[in-house]
Amino acid sequence: MPNFTPVPATLTQALHSHYARNQRWGFMWALWTAILWGAWYVPGTALWYEHPYVDIPIDHQSTRLAATAVMTWIHAITVFLFLLLWNTVLGKVKDYGRTIVRFRKISKWYALASLCGGPMAIFGSYMAMGFIGPVFAAISSLFYPVIGAIIARLWYKEKISKRAAIGMCIIIFGGMVIYGPSLFGEMDASNPNAWLGYVGGIMSAIGWGSEGAVAGRAMDVSDPDVGIHCRFSFEVLFWGLFILPALAMFTDLPIKSLIIETVTHGKAMLWIILASACHAYCYTSFYKSFSLIGVGRGEAIGNLYAVFALIFIAAFTLQLPQWYFIVGLILTVLGSFIMFSEPAESVSNLRDHSDVNSNTAKG
Repeated sequence: MPNFTPVPATLTQALHSHYARNQRWGFMWALWTAILWGAWYVPGTALWYEHPYVDIPIDHQSTRLAATAVMTWIHAITVFLFLLLWNTVLGKVKDYGRTIVRFRKISKWYALASLCGGPMAIFGSYMAMGFIGPVFAAISSLFYPVIGAIIARLWYKEKISKRAAIGMCIIIFGGMVIYGPSLFGEMDASNPNAWLGYVGGIMSAIGWGSEGAVAGRAMDVSDPDVGIHCRFSFEVLFWGLFILPALAMFTDLPIKSLIIETVTHGKAMLWIILASACHAYCYTSFYKSFSLIGVGRGEAIGNLYAVFALIFIAAFTLQLPQWYFIVGLILTVLGSFIMFSEPAESVSNLRDHSDVNSNTAKG
């Protein structure tokens, strides 16, 4: 009787190698998310110090909110163009066209993700920068992995192991250590409009966490490079066809002049282009990590942006980080290694696939 023992052993080895490779690439993409996200805060903050935004008084709430909407829309258009270049090089433009027209089955999830990530998260983050400051804008988003992981767990049963949960908590705590002392230094009780910055910070955390969960659902049936392109396509449409025209028609806010002055002002557009390049490929890495290691883990590793943000800020301002930066750096790296040390097979088995298949069948 033939001996079939080597076959399952070989299959087990092959599966382990496959899972380990997916885990390694997933964490690598998530790390690129953190690097590029951290870099985004430099041009994203610098934009507020250029014409026409620097000319808007801090007490003009409605005009500053309108300016935030304009910069978010122009930002989305520029990100869309960078992603078009990316998918053209990869030869995926036709796939993008096929995916975005399948609204009922696939692209409806990217439309929902664009509402969470654009008018809520990116808009909220720009609000936090403009009304309070970049340090608060960064720390206010640190809790988004918890929101994303909880939604993914409740919605489509994505699993969170004890090791992953511990790693996520350590990374979040590390970010708080990095930004906490500076956060309290930035708070100004005399600023009557600070509450708008706090609202923006909450919006960014909820928005990015929700977007991760929604995008994770969509990428069960689509390519992440194509998916992120669809997501920004919908954001451009939401701002350009609905939100900004409504503001222009029903209010006296200078929407048109803000758009023209932003586009024609070289320095403002330079910062938008730099910020958009960071965000385009940050988001590309972000979405790729979801399909490989899951929403909770991808977002938790992405939280290392707190470390990279301070590195880039120190490089551009030539100011050395404080002692708490080192403490936060150790904590965030420790949390990442705790998550990364989880067995590859456990990372591969993130979903209750029967639940996902049932949702897919329902369309």
